[in-house]
Amino acid sequence: MITMTFETLELKLARPFAISRGTRTAVVVVRVHLTEGEFSGTGECTPTPHYQESADSVTEQLLLVQPLVEQGLSRVALQKMLPQGSARNALDCALWKLDAARQGKAVWQLLEMTPPERVITAETLSLDTLENMAAAAKVAIAGGAKLLKIKLNREQIVEKIAAIRLAALHATLVVDANESWLGLDLESLFNALHEYNIAMIEQPLPAGNDHDLVRCLHPIPICADESCHQRGDIAGLRDRYEMINIKLDKCGGLTEALAMCKEAEALGLRVMVGCMLGSSIAMEAALPVAVQAERVDLDGPIWLSQDAEPALRYHQGEIWL
Repeated sequence: MITMTFETLELKLARPFAISRGTRTAVVVVRVHLTEGEFSGTGECTPTPHYQESADSVTEQLLLVQPLVEQGLSRVALQKMLPQGSARNALDCALWKLDAARQGKAVWQLLEMTPPERVITAETLSLDTLENMAAAAKVAIAGGAKLLKIKLNREQIVEKIAAIRLAALHATLVVDANESWLGLDLESLFNALHEYNIAMIEQPLPAGNDHDLVRCLHPIPICADESCHQRGDIAGLRDRYEMINIKLDKCGGLTEALAMCKEAEALGLRVMVGCMLGSSIAMEAALPVAVQAERVDLDGPIWLSQDAEPALRYHQGEIWL
């Protein structure tokens, strides 16, 4: 018999985290704990208000399926019992961990994957003034960062990139607009950013209002984030994006994320794996996707005042496994 419990936690951030939609000083996560005798598995999700989620809504969904989980609900059956989103993610990842524990294996072994020694991850530059973002870039590079993800809105876009590039001459730079560039002259902007060797631009236009990308020539690959939640979204994005950002909280867990990797490959789209702010519990669950991704953005724990244990090791822009 499986016992399922869950808890809501507020994790304080070490410093404010700002994007075009606002600033956070803490993040609320929900953790699901499954136990069966001596075996256990834990999953974590970060409910996202932008997707009409809250800790309460996640808890309601978990309560709905708790009796079925405790009776042995499988991961396959779970995909139909809950919609894609944070609640299913936490539960799906906990089931993966529990299944691995039962078999005396790691999740990597269940997937017949060999984990790498380390994975390069982006370090995010929070939205700020030009001077503060350039200073943050210098600090990140001094700490060994190799890939910087730059949060931008509509203000001083090219100027900020120019300053950051000067501070990070050899780093790979990717830009995340978080849907904030509607109404801008995108072709001119993309060409201007191309001069600074930007490797990728993430979600420049709002989800559902990104049709202008079909006709927009862009020398920089464009990645769908808010426009791509699950496997069924991918086919409709091929005419406007070159990449998709897979996040376990968006798609509803590792099971769907792995299926999205296969679907993206079949349709000729490249893959990025991303995260919401959260602890090492959530980041570790996404690592089997990270080894299949061209870009990895799993730096959530480095923003926390205190990580969960056992914590992943972040060192010089890499996650060491």
